[in-house]
Amino acid sequence: MNSKLVATHIVNWLKNYSDASKTNGFVIGISGGIDSAVTSTLCALTGKRVIVLNMPIRQFKNEFDRGNEHINWLKTNFTNVENDTVELTPVLESFEKALPANTQDFLTMANTRARLRMTTLYAFATHHKLLVAGTGNKVEDFGVGFYTKYGDGGVDLSPIADLYKTEVYALAKELGVVNSILTAPPTDGLFADGRTDEDQIGATYPELEWAMAYIENNENYALTQRQTQVMEIYKARNRANKHKMDPIPVCQIPKEFKNN
Repeated sequence: MNSKLVATHIVNWLKNYSDASKTNGFVIGISGGIDSAVTSTLCALTGKRVIVLNMPIRQFKNEFDRGNEHINWLKTNFTNVENDTVELTPVLESFEKALPANTQDFLTMANTRARLRMTTLYAFATHHKLLVAGTGNKVEDFGVGFYTKYGDGGVDLSPIADLYKTEVYALAKELGVVNSILTAPPTDGLFADGRTDEDQIGATYPELEWAMAYIENNENYALTQRQTQVMEIYKARNRANKHKMDPIPVCQIPKEFKNN
């Protein structure tokens, strides 16, 4: 991959989309991870207004600090970048008090965190006439559906969703993203036990990318034991998360019913 050409292409695409939609720029949530770091840098390179938000919800300090390190790097290098911190822990706690206790399982509340952040991003986007830039990559968005429906999946446009995670890392190096983010294990930061993406999924991103490419390219060679395991993980998550990746189903009413 020619990272320089890819970066230029995405920056132009972002700028043209914003111009066509008559918006002022972009708002992005900063997680301390590679995807949001790359996305926010690409948005900053458009020269348009960019607001980056750190939105801690019972966040681990190292994740919060990495996010702030990236934000400081952005503001040092780009005069069009602004930032804010929105502490959402009290919002989550209020919501927990309002919910019946028997609805508050681990996964439900993790997804609730992502949806609170989405709501916050759109509050800024609406007020400032900005677009919410998504941070999902190809294998997350179209392979295993590793995101929260109407959470981090609730965006206006997806600049890096045609790039594998490994390609996002290559782009990050080209853009000069800070080393602490380049070397941090990928995590969605939604669980109190600090589990990584690999802990949750059971496979690494390169393994998942291999499985996605194997299927897309109609490969037919014999698989090793580990490749068979990875393929099963990939297919199981792909099936389970189709409801995120496919359009919302619409009940089509027969014309004769309407015209009767």
